[in-house]
Amino acid sequence: MKKTLGCIRKADTDFRLIEDGDRVAVGVSGGKDSLLLLHALSLYRKFSHKHFSLKAITVDNGIGSPDYSGIASLCDSLEIPWSLEETQIGDIIFNYRKEKNPCALCAKMRRAVLAKACLASGCNKLALGHHREDAVETFLLSLLYEGRFHTFHPVTRMSRTGIVVIRPLVYLPESHVRHMQKVLDLPVVRSSCPADGHTERESMSLLLSELRKKYPDIAERILHALQHEPYDLWQKEPSVPAPGPEEESL
Repeated sequence: MKKTLGCIRKADTDFRLIEDGDRVAVGVSGGKDSLLLLHALSLYRKFSHKHFSLKAITVDNGIGSPDYSGIASLCDSLEIPWSLEETQIGDIIFNYRKEKNPCALCAKMRRAVLAKACLASGCNKLALGHHREDAVETFLLSLLYEGRFHTFHPVTRMSRTGIVVIRPLVYLPESHVRHMQKVLDLPVVRSSCPADGHTERESMSLLLSELRKKYPDIAERILHALQHEPYDLWQKEPSVPAPGPEEESL
């Protein structure tokens, strides 16, 4: 856990993710990333000397019958309030719209539900569990499919709601997330999404694995490039940056 907390501290220092008085909602999907984030933030709150509150929010897509009892138990043990937001996102995407590439729309709709839940519970920030490889894969997707240098920023403001999205795990390698999942025996909820494992992001994950065989430190190099001229996609600024293209409409 020391490495996880160290990466969170570095991200917090670099991008001022959490301030005293913040009311932070953690989007807990049931995946290893968000579960580790929830557990780590509960510890970070104790030793960071920052006074902030935590709440866990899970969005149910309306696909299958996931068992969230493990999440409920974890939140209870961490003394963090938890709420479940039931939706019909899956039906809208797969049956009504019949999306061939559903991930972008699904993520946008889920963020909108999370933002609404944040407002309802009095939270001003939403923490998501994106790790280092998520940032690199998003960069590769943008480069190869859109022809531009872009990825999500560690801190972004949702223009319609004013909720600030933070990503405290952006420096943490996915390999360490997997390691901590086993160490902490996190109650991962199996995905019931029919597109799981068959997305363009999965293709980027495989591409990154292949590139890593020849360039073992490629993820670190790409993150380094994001923070330095002439790109400066991850500027270390004291103020919250302007809304990113992926979240302007939320």
